Amino acid sequence: MRDNFNIVLIGMMGAGKSYIGEKLAKLVSHFSYVDIDSEIEKETGLTINEIFETHSEEYFRELESKMINRFSANENQIISTGGGIVENTDNINALKERGLIFYLKASPDELYNRIKDQNNRPLLNQDKPFEILKKLLKKREKNYLRANFVIDTNKKQAYTIMNDILKEYDKYVKR
Repeated sequence: MRDNFNIVLIGMMGAGKSYIGEKLAKLVSHFSYVDIDSEIEKETGLTINEIFETHSEEYFRELESKMINRFSANENQIISTGGGIVENTDNINALKERGLIFYLKASPDELYNRIKDQNNRPLLNQDKPFEILKKLLKKREKNYLRANFVIDTNKKQAYTIMNDILKEYDKYVKR
């Protein structure tokens, strides 16, 4: 039995990965918390928006993969990823080596309602953001579904989502 797997949170922007990850780390004291986007910002001294503007999305994805490789080598972490992490299947494979991946799933309407007033979403900072969000979700869904577990977050409170994650984690490590 192994109970030191990382808990990895994936899903679209607005799914609650960072919010749930932070709260979960406070609840599970022997786990540290890592937010991949925050780590990229710390290392570069730039916001995600600035990286997209001054470099490119491709450059950002390279940084993201480097961070995934760095942090996925550790154990006992709760890792919140960026929404596009799944576009590179190597990222998923690296995260699965020492982690259980939880796809925080929400409908396009729910996701959009959660993030529509935020301006730190570079992929949505253009015309018709809801349409873009739906296209991104459709493009990424098959890779999100490679997660070990799918957690529906529609209309759920944070404590319910965290409880769902911890129940699945405990069941898995006790097998």
